[in-house]
Amino acid sequence: MFIIYILANATVVTANENDDIYKNHSVVIENNEILDIGLSHEIEKKYQGKEYKEISCEKKVIFPGMINNHTHLFQTFLKGLGDDMDLEKWFTNMTAPSAAHLDYDEVYYAGLLGCMEAISCGTTTVLDYMYAHPKPKLSDAIIDSFKETKIRGFLARGTHDTGLQFGNSPEIIQNKEEIIDDCYRLFENFHGIENDRIRVWLAPAAIWTNTKELLIDLWEMAKKFDTGITAHISETPFDRKCSEELHGDVDFKVLEKYGMVGPNMLLVHCVYLNNDELKFAQENDLKISYNPISNMYLSSGIAPISEAINLGITIGLATDGAASNNSQNMIECLKVGSLLQKVKEKDPTVISANKIFKMATIEAAKSLGIDDEVGSIEKGKKADLFIYNHLNTFTSTPSFDPISTLVYSGDQQAIETVFIDGNLIYDKNEFVNLNSQKILSTVQLKAEKLAIKAGNI
Repeated sequence: MFIIYILANATVVTANENDDIYKNHSVVIENNEILDIGLSHEIEKKYQGKEYKEISCEKKVIFPGMINNHTHLFQTFLKGLGDDMDLEKWFTNMTAPSAAHLDYDEVYYAGLLGCMEAISCGTTTVLDYMYAHPKPKLSDAIIDSFKETKIRGFLARGTHDTGLQFGNSPEIIQNKEEIIDDCYRLFENFHGIENDRIRVWLAPAAIWTNTKELLIDLWEMAKKFDTGITAHISETPFDRKCSEELHGDVDFKVLEKYGMVGPNMLLVHCVYLNNDELKFAQENDLKISYNPISNMYLSSGIAPISEAINLGITIGLATDGAASNNSQNMIECLKVGSLLQKVKEKDPTVISANKIFKMATIEAAKSLGIDDEVGSIEKGKKADLFIYNHLNTFTSTPSFDPISTLVYSGDQQAIETVFIDGNLIYDKNEFVNLNSQKILSTVQLKAEKLAIKAGNI
């Protein structure tokens, strides 16, 4: 049975079209939706006599939940194992061997860990790009972790049917028919389950890990199921070179060549896209996932995000997998993502605090095609939000502007309460229905086991 919650006497950062910030306001949640927003004394009077649970938010801020539009949750087991390597070495020497040894339990617990870390940092939606399939039905383990944590989860089914000549692992290469059959199975069994909180996307791991035939089949399937497709694009010159060798063109141009162009295409990284390619992306409403910390960690380069902003391209912020970030903390990405572009352009105004905040909320929602449901605090939208108490932490105090505080002085410990789909998931800095310590102990043991199997320790 759903409870009516009134989050009372807060500052409400809406991320709506007008960037409204309301002071001394209350947010009413019923079922999975935001039922009402108004001045606290008016809400109190309006709901007098009705049964509800009140959460006091005095001196606190309510933000829309952040949306991480690109990660690899299985990689939460690989934190710290890929330090100080470039992308090619990182993938062939550490990540691919680890992926080759995954089993259901490891993927499930890695998913649990990643989702719980994300939620505790204010993230309410994740897109998991699950490209490692050495055993059948490993995508199901990620979906089960979505169910257990009640996060809003997009399972992007990653695919490889080639790439051995470029260092891809034979254990994660599958034949096209096997991939297509599994994608159909996922759509039939999981797409739209849990009150439409879990959805299935498609995700060619890289253009050079997929044959022409598979890429075209995936695009047709995305159209059939009216869903999204996402791909790593031009993360490094290596990606462009391998794609050119396999497909006769750099990876971005292969999308145009094979007709894989539309508003449901989410391009990840895009570090080496040139101005003409960015212009084509803008003209065709292609979306971009910006992964600043991962790009720095692997020294891949700085994505041309300021240029993409000037063109009006929809950009969502992301952590990437923990093997190339070492966390799932979107608060870190807010600060780093903004500062990195300021340094690149030598211009402190190139990305404001509000702009990077919106890239983690409403713009990220647009990149996933769900901006009519989440990404801002507005009546009728899903109740995905978090309560931020800056007085819980030295880092965030004093606070004069809530968005500036979150972006430049943000602290995970200030995230006190998280709602997802109207469910109270995290409260008083604790998970409501999950045993964190038991899960963390299990994760440590299973991660050590995987690292030994893969030869990483």
